[in-house]
Amino acid sequence: MYYLDRRCVRKSASGDLSETKRGIQFFRPEERAYVSGGSLLLRMELRSNPEMLCVVRNALGQLAATLGFSEPDCRAVVLAVDEALTNIIRHAYLGDPDQPIEASFRRIHGPRDGQSGDALEIVLEDSGVTANPEKMCGRALEDVRPGGLGLHFIRECMDTVEFSRSNGRNQLRLVKNLHVQAPRKGS
Repeated sequence: MYYLDRRCVRKSASGDLSETKRGIQFFRPEERAYVSGGSLLLRMELRSNPEMLCVVRNALGQLAATLGFSEPDCRAVVLAVDEALTNIIRHAYLGDPDQPIEASFRRIHGPRDGQSGDALEIVLEDSGVTANPEKMCGRALEDVRPGGLGLHFIRECMDTVEFSRSNGRNQLRLVKNLHVQAPRKGS
């Protein structure tokens, strides 16, 4: 039904890779962010109502803890997804509380730093207004006032942040690598 369950290629017809700006990988309209064929853990279809954010936060917090993420990493993943969903509601749907958002959560396995490792892949999709990469810069951290730090939090919390638009849909792919610490000797 949705293209999330298929492998997507991010090379353009010309063969060059997409552009990275401010820590977010942007893909041309004819391209899509790579979505893994990893094992689907959870899929949510929700409305763009801010009251639904607590449902996603609770489910994702439990999921991340179950996968073995540390408490700080669980909080980081929840914060990043909460910020991303808030941006979808505010900017893609202009505050309309009855628009669809799809969220898929997968455990993926792949190379990382020369070794194999597990990660949590989160893909958020909406059919709202297209994001303008030039305006997706956030504000300076020194500018102390409410709002405008969501993109900063997302980039700081996640290991991979990729945005694409295809077939009238925005897709945000977030990946957090699972860092399992070895047990201490003598414990």
